[in-house]
Amino acid sequence: MLRRRIFLTFFKKRGYGMKRENNDGFPIRENINGCDLNIGDIINSEDEDISPTTSTGCSPLVRRRKKFAQSAAPHSPRKPKGQFRKILDSLSFTKFHRNANLPSIENATTTNSTDNQNNDVVALLLDVSLSNGENLPIKDASGSSDPYVKFRYKNEFVYKSSTIFKNLNPQWDEDFQMIVDDINSPIEIEVYDYDRFCSDDFMGSATIDLSQLKWDTSIYITADLVDELQQEAGKLSVCLKISSLTQQELEEFGQKKMNQSNENKKHQEWSKIVNIVLVEAELDESLDVFCKFKLGSEKYKTKVCTASKNPKWVEQWDMHVFDIDDQTLQMTCLTRSTNMIVGKLSIPLSELKINETLQKWYDFEIVNSSLSIAKILLLITVSGSRGEEEITNGDYNYNDIRNNYIEKYDIFTSFSDSLDNVGVLTVKVFCAEDLQAKDFGGKSDPFAVLELVNTRVQTQTIYKTLNPHWNKIYTFSVKDIHTCLEVKVYDEDPNNRFEFLGRISIPLIDIKNCEKRWYALKDWKLRKEAQGYILLELDIIWNPVRAAIRTFKPKEIKYVSPEQKFKASLFRSSVVDLKNVALSIINFKDSIEYLLSWKSKPKSAISLLIYILYVYFFELYFLPLSLLIFLFYKLFSRKISDDRQTIKTQKSFDEDDKSSSIRDTLFTVQETLVDVQNYLVFINELIERIENFFNFTHLWLSFLAMIVITVALFILYFIPLRWILLVWGVNKYSKKLRNPNFIDNNEILDFLSRVPCKNDLVEQTNKHVYRPM
Repeated sequence: MLRRRIFLTFFKKRGYGMKRENNDGFPIRENINGCDLNIGDIINSEDEDISPTTSTGCSPLVRRRKKFAQSAAPHSPRKPKGQFRKILDSLSFTKFHRNANLPSIENATTTNSTDNQNNDVVALLLDVSLSNGENLPIKDASGSSDPYVKFRYKNEFVYKSSTIFKNLNPQWDEDFQMIVDDINSPIEIEVYDYDRFCSDDFMGSATIDLSQLKWDTSIYITADLVDELQQEAGKLSVCLKISSLTQQELEEFGQKKMNQSNENKKHQEWSKIVNIVLVEAELDESLDVFCKFKLGSEKYKTKVCTASKNPKWVEQWDMHVFDIDDQTLQMTCLTRSTNMIVGKLSIPLSELKINETLQKWYDFEIVNSSLSIAKILLLITVSGSRGEEEITNGDYNYNDIRNNYIEKYDIFTSFSDSLDNVGVLTVKVFCAEDLQAKDFGGKSDPFAVLELVNTRVQTQTIYKTLNPHWNKIYTFSVKDIHTCLEVKVYDEDPNNRFEFLGRISIPLIDIKNCEKRWYALKDWKLRKEAQGYILLELDIIWNPVRAAIRTFKPKEIKYVSPEQKFKASLFRSSVVDLKNVALSIINFKDSIEYLLSWKSKPKSAISLLIYILYVYFFELYFLPLSLLIFLFYKLFSRKISDDRQTIKTQKSFDEDDKSSSIRDTLFTVQETLVDVQNYLVFINELIERIENFFNFTHLWLSFLAMIVITVALFILYFIPLRWILLVWGVNKYSKKLRNPNFIDNNEILDFLSRVPCKNDLVEQTNKHVYRPM
């Protein structure tokens, strides 16, 4: 059917395929493109072996017709059916006509028929070479355009070129091939201007008539583009070539296309994934700047930071390494108004360690001479490599690597290394089961992301499964024993889009070493269970002395975190909690008033005696002693059941309230209430942390506090208060003299920030799952 459409349309357009006669009843001879041929002779001629001709001015089909017409002989009307006869029979002759004119066709040999059929022209191949454009119209405010070209055939999209940015005379030099089944259908060319934030602008179009092209000849065409108002819109240079294909050549072309498609798909499988966090920069001048990143063929553009010497972006994204020979991350910092390049930076990713987050200030290669200092803070993690260490040995827990870690973080080597290097965490990610199906066909393409504060690694993607097996080992450097390991599972979609499947949060202090355990995934808010389970084995080796010192220092800032917004439900919940605390204080006040009122004389007398003795014999060491007595009392009266398991899941603060009147009322003052909300949340969480500290909710912190209190007890016992106050005051005043960059902090608040509040306990509670290993 394909070859029938090709030749029928070609014959109809040029008047072929019909036997015409003059007034005397004789066939008419026509001259087509300089080729003199007799239509009647062509129809009744036989097909002999035809050698290629080099005559110009005629298409291959016309040259074949001319050859057939010249070789036709009147005394041989009944020879075996030839090649061209078979083509015309399949296109324009009915069965009756073939039987009437070729009675001996059934006597043709099967071998000759098969050989001739392999040489039949069954399709046309169009080679297109897109060269360049000239004088294209201006579509951007900068006085330039970002053009790209689309090719359409029969109103169907067949090819799209790359985008040439900021150029009115672009040079593409791109080639592609396509099958043409109708020579009369023109090919349409459309040129557009690429816009990032809105729809692309139409620049111009042109149409090329394929029926006017000579076969097997490269034709260079400069097409005049016209816009929607039929005005001139520049020119576009292309080169076209039409070639005929036999059945065998068509099959080879299809196989070639399939191989190219598979090869392209293979190349699209990345070998490494690079996670980049752009935090901030430092400049000498206040500029409106943004950054562009390029890795191979992937690009990323950041937002614009306006009028700042210290622009802060705090943006995170992923880029992929497809070509192992091209692993250079290129970054350019530009100004928004003039697109002036502020600085450049090239980072060879091949020199970075796999699965380790590098946090570093990079110095720009200064391009703008007016700047003397320009540097930028980046966090780069290279992960997802096919060469990652896989879990192949079940005796990993007892190998030399772990023994070296134990020796390195031994308590006797506490001060031999940096105090910030608290320990090392090893995570084995085995598999997941019963994940939620996100794709059509009831499957997903899951991968896992592991985050420890600002360190982030990612597994490879396992396609078309709900039970992926990753079998990977990752190692994290621990800077704070009170942080949590977050494990998130996503479904990979095309165009680098992801769908959330589940997550868990695991406190490092609660990890049981070398325990292979199933964890039930939770939703994004960590309040409810999600579908699926993940099998992990965690092993943390850490130094308790360094961890204790680090506890009284500020927590590490997580750069990428959700933006804080005002939430009416959170506001009301904090108010209710503070009201409950206020009621507790009022109850305590009522108890004091009850004792002072002497309504119960025995109680009032005993309390008066205790007060007199305490005030008379009071010393400063009574304070830590009282705290120690109270802590020991709480320790021995502590319930056997773990407090973490008894905490009920609280209502999510993000749930919409059915009553919208309060939300509508507070909407007008939302910006002010955000600050009020943050203060209330801080006070509420601080009270909860103090309460949980005395309840031994966090055993390690409570024991650490008891040790510190004991040390304070002996210091206050043996050293007079006046000397303690003198040393404390001198130290407080001299800190800025000894270290000008010293940032003052409150050690008690830093310590309490490690004690989990109610929300932290809810998020960090993980139900034990008993599943087969």
